[in-house]
Amino acid sequence: MTKRVGESSKSGHGFASSNWLALKKTLPKKFNSKSDSTETGPRKRRKLEHLASESPEPTQTSYASRPIPIPKSVPEHEQGDMKDGESLSALRRMISGEMEFTENQQLPGRYLALDCEMVGVGIDGAESSLARISLVNFYGAVQMDVFVRQRERVVDYRTKFSGIRESDMVKAKPFAEVQKQVADLIKDRILIGHAVYNDLKVLLLSHPRPMTRDTQYYAGKHKVVKSKYVALRNLIKQELDVTIQGGEHSSVTDARATMAVYRLHRKEWEKGHKPLAKTKKRKRADKSLDDSTGEAGESAEAKAEVASTFPGGGRKGVSSGVTTVVRRGSSGGEKPKWWKELAGASKGTMRVTSHG
Repeated sequence: MTKRVGESSKSGHGFASSNWLALKKTLPKKFNSKSDSTETGPRKRRKLEHLASESPEPTQTSYASRPIPIPKSVPEHEQGDMKDGESLSALRRMISGEMEFTENQQLPGRYLALDCEMVGVGIDGAESSLARISLVNFYGAVQMDVFVRQRERVVDYRTKFSGIRESDMVKAKPFAEVQKQVADLIKDRILIGHAVYNDLKVLLLSHPRPMTRDTQYYAGKHKVVKSKYVALRNLIKQELDVTIQGGEHSSVTDARATMAVYRLHRKEWEKGHKPLAKTKKRKRADKSLDDSTGEAGESAEAKAEVASTFPGGGRKGVSSGVTTVVRRGSSGGEKPKWWKELAGASKGTMRVTSHG
């Protein structure tokens, strides 16, 4: 009987015969001998890898309450670096502007982050004037980044901090045009900013408080930092270990950094806010009530009561520009109608005589 070194028999005694080896070649792989058991592991791994390649892309829960594919630009080894549903590595890449966006991720969406840069005007450039404004969406995609034309002579461009130069003013737009564009973009959206009231102030705009998220305020309120007025660069360094504003500032980078901080803490910071849909529903209900009862939602009875209390007309709490009359309450019974008592409340009389 011919035997080959290294080939074990099926029965486990000695070596396999040449007849068995010849027969083995004609059998399907599933009837192979125990010697093929060593290939079971690799075949299983290959099968699992194949199934994994056919599975849908990994998703993360977005802040618009819908699953969103993790951008393909995020390396696989970075997707495991998660905190509160956010990839820290992806947020760092967003701040640095290294992200690639899909067509849908370039749309404004529900969230916008705002940042502005100033230049110095007036005596010694001490007064600040809006010179650049940037708005980015939830993913960091730029929605607006424009320079603002100055109506006064710029004394100090503050390039070291603002990153703005005189050459940037060539393509600047008028303030009124920029203001309207910003107002249209942020309308009915949640606005995010660091000390955002300063940015709104220079834009001469306001935004509903329930739809405003100030990362400086929330970081102090929720004890993310010890300081009440933490600088954005310090907050980003602490939370994401990213250095910004090391040299010339960029309003786009700062807006992305603000959005990154908000995304990192959104679940905690949104606990005290009602869903946006409910807020809109309540506003529509209030509007319908106003339409049915009149201006400011006052009923006919309420208007009659105001008319009896203020016979000269007008609305309670609204000054007409005349001297205010303070009416003292009586001890009991019906309150006196002081305007009827004025005619008989004179302390003296005056007589007019004629001489013929």
